[in-house]
Amino acid sequence: MSQGSPLKSPLRPPLVVLVRPQMGENIGASARAMLNCGLSELRLVAPRDGWPNPAAKAMAAGADAILERAQVFPSLREAVADCQQVFASSARRRDQAKPLLAPEAMAAEIGGSAALVFGPEANGLENDEIAQASHLVQVPLNPAHSSLNLAQAVLLLGYTWWRSQAGRLEQAIGPSGQEPQSLASAGEVDRFVTTLLRHLREETTFLQLEAKRVRMERNIRNIFTRHDLSHKEVQTLYGVVEALRRGGRQKD
Repeated sequence: MSQGSPLKSPLRPPLVVLVRPQMGENIGASARAMLNCGLSELRLVAPRDGWPNPAAKAMAAGADAILERAQVFPSLREAVADCQQVFASSARRRDQAKPLLAPEAMAAEIGGSAALVFGPEANGLENDEIAQASHLVQVPLNPAHSSLNLAQAVLLLGYTWWRSQAGRLEQAIGPSGQEPQSLASAGEVDRFVTTLLRHLREETTFLQLEAKRVRMERNIRNIFTRHDLSHKEVQTLYGVVEALRRGGRQKD
């Protein structure tokens, strides 16, 4: 780890986020897969049939505790607000510039407070949800039939993380005893991007073309979410925006 680089804690299990899951059975099977791989924190975003769901318990096969502790959120943004890294699983290529990782590369990269995000069974994650992620994960499978059942996808990524932990040591400090910078959470990055977009809308003409606004805003969000920004870097970006708004003049 280089001096001052963002801190990662490889031994901390990532949490699992299921976005708009459609069947309780798949939630239960996903919880079972999580327990197989040493993962214990499950978050649900707007489950179609509500929560709790008796069908989930029937498929959990002993992973009831994971279901009982599961948290429900209205949106992916709120579900990952406290996470430093967000890895979105998708079977399809997207038109967004994000680090595209195979499961093994994901496991090597994962650290700190990380989330593995999975979309609904029918259509997967939407583009605006992908924009919330720092990394995109794709499993190299048969191109003619690459779709996975929700629980299969959770098991595959969870097992890849579990297997990667052998021999890995948690690093608490960088070289020369200097503490590395902690990674910013997804919520911190989201608040900065929301602030930046508000200033662009209200104080400039940069986003004035209605036909291009949605794509441009998504592209701006991707610039910041696809990098592992530290807390200090986000604070610096706030300072940059404020300096530009003031015309480069120092505060009194």
